[in-house]
Amino acid sequence: METVKIILEAAVVAAALFMGVRTGGIGLGVWGLVGTLVLVVGFQLKPGSPPVEAVLIVAAVIVAASVMQAAGGIDWMVRQAAKAISKNPHRVVYYAPFMAFLFTVGAGTGNIYYPLLPVIYDVSYSQQIRPERALAVSAVASQVGILASPVSAATASMTALLGPKGFTLGKILLIMWPASVVGLLVAAFVMTKIGKPLEKDLEYQKRLAEGRVPPPAKTDLSAPLPAAARTSALIFLAGVLIIVAAGLFSGLAAKVLPALKNSSGHGVDITLVIEMVMGLVAAVTFLACRVKAGEVTKQSTFPAGIVGAIALFGIAWLANTFVAANSKAITHSLGGVVGQAPLLFAVALALVAMLTTSQSSATNAIVPIGLSIGLSSAAIVGMWPATMGIYLLPANGSQIATVGFDQTGTTRIGKYVINHSFLVPTVVFIVVGVAVGLLLSQFIG
Repeated sequence: METVKIILEAAVVAAALFMGVRTGGIGLGVWGLVGTLVLVVGFQLKPGSPPVEAVLIVAAVIVAASVMQAAGGIDWMVRQAAKAISKNPHRVVYYAPFMAFLFTVGAGTGNIYYPLLPVIYDVSYSQQIRPERALAVSAVASQVGILASPVSAATASMTALLGPKGFTLGKILLIMWPASVVGLLVAAFVMTKIGKPLEKDLEYQKRLAEGRVPPPAKTDLSAPLPAAARTSALIFLAGVLIIVAAGLFSGLAAKVLPALKNSSGHGVDITLVIEMVMGLVAAVTFLACRVKAGEVTKQSTFPAGIVGAIALFGIAWLANTFVAANSKAITHSLGGVVGQAPLLFAVALALVAMLTTSQSSATNAIVPIGLSIGLSSAAIVGMWPATMGIYLLPANGSQIATVGFDQTGTTRIGKYVINHSFLVPTVVFIVVGVAVGLLLSQFIG
């Protein structure tokens, strides 16, 4: 009876996603809220935690990025990137994910990816490259960085679980860095082959004809920019670097700013840091670049970001409600499978990560099972890239926000939900990352 109930609840989640995709835009968020209501009223599930912090981060980033765009900062950034990739435009598909990866490694959270979204989109589109290619793999990279970051919650969980076995943080990173880099390289290469060129994409052509997206314009490297363009971009980048530094030197930041200590007391709450620093960035840009407030909401970044935030709110709340109510049953079932066939450990990691949309949750739930059945610490770390299963379903905040930012419609959640833009780079990364991780685990013990 319990199994039937869980299946019916999962069907509600799938139906809400399906209707959201069909409606499009903020419809994702609206139908996510409807699905949450059905689970709470129809199945008497306790509402999960609404993704308030994630939505607030997106809102803060939208404001800062839109103020910068109004001052010409995004145009300046795009121009600098265009200079770097003008000889080979497809390099953006490699540059963008590694920037997202490195920022996450430093900050310890994938939320640092949000400020990069408008820049990655504009660089891709101005070079007439299908935005999906760079955006999808960059979104994946922003979460992969959590596994290679010495300051992320997931790495802290893994270190706590394996530390007593003598497997240190250094050994974890020795496996995860090469596995992550190689996995992302292969995923980026595959993405350069994915999807039709913009001129042949029917959805994009429809939006272009309806005037919902401007035609791509090659960046004129000689055209004059507003006087404040460079200044606004540098202010924005300085804010991002402050956030990265706060994550990388979290202990020191907690001593300097004790009011921002996280729940562990050993570092700062990076979520609050992102929100406040992005607000400061917007304020400084207003003053230094003399941006008119009325111009900010007219920028393309603003409506795209708002759509992403609303979609994130509904879908993430829906997913959190379903997972919170069924986490024990999910973990117990998959744990039993791992106990019978240890080589399925990576599959269990991926499935639990997919259902919980959390690398930390999957780590804490499945790693102890791996240890109990005799898997070595090195082998467990080698298969840890499988926690990127968080992206197998399009229910993660960064996925929803990325879809919202891509005005061309090339980055999408497919009609059948599972056929979304992030599936290919996620699967490629998991397969390659686990293969490289297991190979390295033979030498690091």
